[in-house]
Amino acid sequence: MKVQLFNKIVATIAGSMLLAIGINLFLIPYNVLDGGVIGIALILNYMWKANIGITFILCSLPILVLAWFKYRHFFFSSFPGMIISSFFIDLFSDISHTLLAPLHIHPITSSFIGGIFMGVGFGIMLRNNISTGGTDLLAKYIADKLSVNVGFTIFILDGLIITLGGLLFSPRTFFLSILTITIGGLSTGVCCYRRAPREVTLPWKT
Repeated sequence: MKVQLFNKIVATIAGSMLLAIGINLFLIPYNVLDGGVIGIALILNYMWKANIGITFILCSLPILVLAWFKYRHFFFSSFPGMIISSFFIDLFSDISHTLLAPLHIHPITSSFIGGIFMGVGFGIMLRNNISTGGTDLLAKYIADKLSVNVGFTIFILDGLIITLGGLLFSPRTFFLSILTITIGGLSTGVCCYRRAPREVTLPWKT
């Protein structure tokens, strides 16, 4: 039990730090978006310089209230991840100005690397049954109510957020954001992939 708790703490911290690096170092400099509530927080940051971590928490509160009443287990697995992720996102908020400027990374390369960082960060947490909450729960609630596929619902919600960002900012923001969430999704899938155990052939089994 103590080992499992320790693993969850380490995974939450490591995953949150990777998310924070991906957002601050590779997404923000080029107004790139992620899906979900983080994407909404990034839009508000690009428009009005809103604090991303605090905005992430505020935008997540209605969803967490829903989780408390409808999916209690989801609340307890999401709340710590949301708080710690928000903390690291704000803690690393200045590194993009000090570290990225000398590198002169191309926007496509930056979006690609940012997607990897965020995907791996999410993957590490999901592999340990930790979440940052957000629109995944909202998608599950909508899917349950409308009897539709939850994956399709998440895709629609993320698509709406990315499209809104493209309309508010530029086509470049739209396409770079699509690249980021695609690479991020693939990276998350790789991290969460668990190889099925190989069947053992016993000496007496024919």
